[in-house]
Amino acid sequence: MSSVTDPADWIERAVRNHPDRLFLATPQGRRYDYADLRDESGRVASALRGLGVQVGDRVAVRVEKSTQAVLLYIACLRLGAAFVPINIACSPNEVDYFLRDSRPQVAVVDPADLALLQPVAKQAAVEHLLTLGADGSGSLTELARCSQVISESERSVGPDSLAAIVYTSGTTGRSKGAMLTRANLASNATVLAESWRFTGEDVLLHVLPLFHVHGLFAAINTVLASGSGMVLMPKFDAAATVGHLADATVFMGVPTHYTRLLQEAGLDRAATARMRLFVSGSAPLPAETHQEFSRRTGHQILERYGMTETLMNTSNPYEGARVAGSVGPPLPGVAVRVINAETGAVETTPDSTGTLEIKGPNVFAGYWQDEAKTRSEFTADGWFKTGDLGRVDRNGYVYIVGRVKDLVISGGYNVYPKEVESELDAIPGVAESAVFGVPHPDFGEGVTAAVVLKRGATLSEADILNSVRPRLARYKIPKRVLLVAELPRNTMGKVQKNVLRATNASLYATE
Repeated sequence: MSSVTDPADWIERAVRNHPDRLFLATPQGRRYDYADLRDESGRVASALRGLGVQVGDRVAVRVEKSTQAVLLYIACLRLGAAFVPINIACSPNEVDYFLRDSRPQVAVVDPADLALLQPVAKQAAVEHLLTLGADGSGSLTELARCSQVISESERSVGPDSLAAIVYTSGTTGRSKGAMLTRANLASNATVLAESWRFTGEDVLLHVLPLFHVHGLFAAINTVLASGSGMVLMPKFDAAATVGHLADATVFMGVPTHYTRLLQEAGLDRAATARMRLFVSGSAPLPAETHQEFSRRTGHQILERYGMTETLMNTSNPYEGARVAGSVGPPLPGVAVRVINAETGAVETTPDSTGTLEIKGPNVFAGYWQDEAKTRSEFTADGWFKTGDLGRVDRNGYVYIVGRVKDLVISGGYNVYPKEVESELDAIPGVAESAVFGVPHPDFGEGVTAAVVLKRGATLSEADILNSVRPRLARYKIPKRVLLVAELPRNTMGKVQKNVLRATNASLYATE
C-alpha cells in the first residue's frame, strides 16, 4: 500500500479505483458505496462551506452515532475543517466549556437537544447551530439536500493543517483539546492498515462511539486508507455483535466488549469463522480474557496501545507472537523510550520500569490554546510524556503497568497497580480488579483493591488476601480488598481510579 499524504485523497482514490465497493452498511440494510460516500459527504461539505466554514474552522458535533454523523466527519476532512467531537452524554455545562474553548463556526446537535443547547451555543457565540438526527432528520440534512456536491476536496489544505480537536477525559482537571493534524491522521491510518493487513476485501464491524480517537480514527480512517468497508452498529450490544460477525472480517473493541462477548453462548468458532482479526485497545485487556477468547473462538486478540494525543503507538504483530499482557512493539515510524522516574535518564536495560515517552508522525501538535501545557508535556528534545508507566522487554514488546498518577507509594515503596491486579485477576472466581492508593496514617498510601467477583463466586476478602500473600511482596499486598458489584468506568471502558480514590479517601482514617 503506497503512502497517502492527505486523508481527502483516500476518498478520491477509492472512487477512481472502485466506486461500487462497499464503504458502509447498516444493520437495517442501508448501503453506501464509495461513490455514494463522495456524493453524500460532498453535499454536507458544500452546506458547511455555504455557512462560511473555511480551512481550519472548527465544527463541533454532539450527536448520536449514525451514518449521517460519519458523513459529517468525512465532509469536514474533505473541506479542511477541524472536527470537534463531543460525547452525547456531556451535560450542558460541559458542552458550554467545549464550545467556549474551541470557538466553532458551526455546532451540530441532536434535534431533541436543540432547546436545551440553544442558550449554551448563543452564550458561546456560535454563529450557526444545526441539528442532525440519527434517523437523518435535522437542519443540516435539509441544507445538504439543497447543496451541490463539491467538485473535489479542498486543495489549500496542508499536511500540518488542523484536522480535529479531541478533548481528553479530564480526570485530573479541565479537559484539554488535543490538536491532531491531517498528517497525524494520515500517517497513523496508513501504518495501521499496513500493519493489520487491511485490504479492500475487509469489512469492519464498527461498534465504537464516534467521539473518541478509537472509533473515529483507528476505525474509520483505517477503513478509508485501505478502501475497505464497515458495518456501522448504533452501539455495542453483545448479542447483536455476535449475530453480525458473519458479515465482517475485522472487529475493534475495548476489553469490556470482549468480557461481555464471552458471556454469549453463541460466541464460538462457527460464529467467528469469517473473521480474520480482533483488536482490543483503550484499556488493558486481562490475560484471562485473552486466553478464554482464544479457547472459545480460535482467534488471538491483537492488543494495541494508543492515546488521544498520539493515536496508536504500539501493536502486537499481525504475524508473530501476540503476547497476553503486552501491547506489542512500537508501530513503524514510532519510537518509545522508558525514562527513570527518579534520575530522568533513559533506561537502556530491558524490563526496567519507568515513564513512557513517544516520538513519531502520530504525535499531536499540542493542546488547543494552551502553550504552557504543551511545553510541559514535551521534553526539550521533542518527546511526548505519556504519563504512562511501562517497560520494554528484550524483544521490544511494551508492557503498560499503570498511569504515573496511579502509582501507589506505600511505606516508601513503589507499587505498580497492574502487577497486583494481574495476581488478583488470576484467582479463580475473580472477574476483574482495580488497585489504587488512598491516604494511610502509617504508610502514606494504603494499597487498596476493588474486586468484582464472577457470577456465583463466594470469595471473601480474607480468601482473596490469602491467595495473593504467597505471590506478592508484603508491601504490595492490599491493606483492604473491597468487594464491589462493578468498577466505575468512563464511556471507553477505562476504569476511573480517581473515582475509587475519592470514594474511599477516608478508608484508613481511623487506623
